[in-house]
Amino acid sequence: MGEDGLGGLTDASRKALQDAEIIFGGPRHLELAAAGAKGRPWPVPFSIAPVLEMHGRKVAVLASGDPFWFGAGGALMRELNADEWISHPVPSVFALAASRMGWKLEETLCLGLHAAPYEQMMPLLHPGQRLLCTLRDGAAAGELAEWLTAQGFGASALTVLECLGGPRELVRRAATENFTLREVRAPVAAAISVAGQSGLPQASGLPDETFDNDGQITKRPVRALTLSALAPRPGELLWDIGGGSGFISVEWCLAACGARAITFEPREGRLKNIRANAAKFGLSHRMKPVHGKAPAVLDGFELPAAVFIGGGGSQALLDHLWDILPEGTRLVANGVTLETETLLMNAHSRRGGQLMKVEIAEVSPLGSMRGWERARPVIQWSVT
Repeated sequence: MGEDGLGGLTDASRKALQDAEIIFGGPRHLELAAAGAKGRPWPVPFSIAPVLEMHGRKVAVLASGDPFWFGAGGALMRELNADEWISHPVPSVFALAASRMGWKLEETLCLGLHAAPYEQMMPLLHPGQRLLCTLRDGAAAGELAEWLTAQGFGASALTVLECLGGPRELVRRAATENFTLREVRAPVAAAISVAGQSGLPQASGLPDETFDNDGQITKRPVRALTLSALAPRPGELLWDIGGGSGFISVEWCLAACGARAITFEPREGRLKNIRANAAKFGLSHRMKPVHGKAPAVLDGFELPAAVFIGGGGSQALLDHLWDILPEGTRLVANGVTLETETLLMNAHSRRGGQLMKVEIAEVSPLGSMRGWERARPVIQWSVT
């Protein structure tokens, strides 16, 4: 249902409402639909449980526009059989917003930020990029402008779109850096034409200073080689063993749509940095930090598509992983000590795969001149 209420619905939608015994929705939707005594407001916090409790009865659920685009449709239909439901969508907020802006939807990124952190935009902010975002409420428009400015994108063109498709519709252009709009009304969306500093690079190996860390980090060139060997794909799960500050987990999740990571770290004090780095990129819902030492800590977790061992490698860990991981799992282990080098050389001899030594030197001051400063060589074993 859109902001034009019953007038914007098809005959089939109106008949479904008329025949329903119970109608669920937000207070605004229930009022637009004139639900009356049939109406049941969504619980706070939001839950679909009250709808599912009515299984077998004629129930209508009201949602904004297209319920399968950042809406309640996907959550409900996971719990129902295909013959138990039917959907009657109308134009989505994104379709209406694109129409008002004159933007081609296939060239515009669409985000549901009504229940998600602004940090999810971090990898997407690049000069010239266009984004359409649903927002939580009217106050969120100002919060978004403040957040964009803090990230260096205060020069972006920001348009606030209120109550699209109904008699209260209002479209207002605002200065991102000096946001002054007041009394912004929900439902609200924002259109952003990004301008400002360069965004995050899309290649693996983000600059070291991008992350919070305690000094124990996998340096950028080695991180790039590691991500290449791990080969992230959409929706896959990574076990990051000895996660440190969570750099590998972050870049794994950024590299592919829906990729997830469980980051195992034996030092409890480092979990704070892992959580901070996940939140910085809006990845808290896709990165799970776990305190404990492998292999004992690994029991009971979903098996991964790939495993990275960045610290704490041992023969017991490698043997345990070989026993429990399904065929096709990608395993990458890095080491800098002689003991780990011996461990990985023996593993390569027994299990095959690829063994690589990485030696990197960078220019640094040498008295009044310059010279090469060599980092410790890194041994990398990768195997499927």
